[in-house]
Amino acid sequence: MKLGLYNAILHDRPLPEALRVIADQGLTGLELNTGGFLPPSHVPNIDEILASDAARDDFLAQFEGTGVSLAGLNCNGNPLHPDPAIGPRHAEDVRRSIRLAARLGQDRVVTMSGLPAGEEGGTRPNWVVNAWNSAALDVLEHQWQVATPFWREIDELAGEHGVKVALELHPQNLVFNPAGIRELVERTGASHVGVELDASHLFWQQMDPIAVARDLGPLVFHAAAKDVRINPHAAINGVLDNSFRRLGPDEERTNLGGDEWANEWPKPSAWDFVAIGKGHPVEYWTRFLEALREIDPQMWVNIEHEDTELGREEGIALAAEALREAEAAMGAPTRAV
Repeated sequence: MKLGLYNAILHDRPLPEALRVIADQGLTGLELNTGGFLPPSHVPNIDEILASDAARDDFLAQFEGTGVSLAGLNCNGNPLHPDPAIGPRHAEDVRRSIRLAARLGQDRVVTMSGLPAGEEGGTRPNWVVNAWNSAALDVLEHQWQVATPFWREIDELAGEHGVKVALELHPQNLVFNPAGIRELVERTGASHVGVELDASHLFWQQMDPIAVARDLGPLVFHAAAKDVRINPHAAINGVLDNSFRRLGPDEERTNLGGDEWANEWPKPSAWDFVAIGKGHPVEYWTRFLEALREIDPQMWVNIEHEDTELGREEGIALAAEALREAEAAMGAPTRAV
């Protein structure tokens, strides 16, 4: 396997310094944020790189001699958002990231499927959590009618540029489990759209990432390494707890596009994102890597650090150590006879 880091946690420093942090932890790849929910801090001149060979070469030169290479691009956002200040911009970030990937010699772009409104003229995304009633299925059918032509277009663009688009199975998206990605592929006929297997969002939905990897097989293009700890409060409010607090404009908060902001996490929380090894032991991550190796021995598995109990470099170091231990413990690959 190839082990790297999604660079968003290091947006607080210049790219050369971020590369040093990654190399110091024995990791060899940087997954580059290129838009969506977050600004592309480490590649602010995307349009220039798309137009100029010199700009492209100057950007890539920053990786030379570092021991770290590019490990895919990431533009997670909501390209189907009904707000004209959000959806079209995120959608264009996906298109631009595909073109940028080809310019930078990359063949993986990570994003999300997106989530439309629940009906024509709606202004807010509508996530159907459990379609037990017929009206919810009507909402889903409307959303698929919105999503299908967009993802058919993206699949065609990705094919033209030799890129595969890996969708994170993230709740509050139309595609958040294996059934969803299979429906997208069936409706669009996509051959260049698959999955980025982020174990964390599967854990808190009570799914087993190893079982999901083996169920999806070649539809898994890319992977993220982030753990989840289920807390005792899950017994009270469950994993779908909505006890979030709206942060005010005078508080530190993250903009998600337009006038949408990330809220404060529930307190006490039913579950938390934690560094690799804090939610599941190294033995689990060894089996996770083995399942991914069965699909693609050269797949990138990139750490995503969102453990609020740990500092930036502290969390990266803990996750990297656990992931390296898991890799070292992997058994010999099974060879076909």
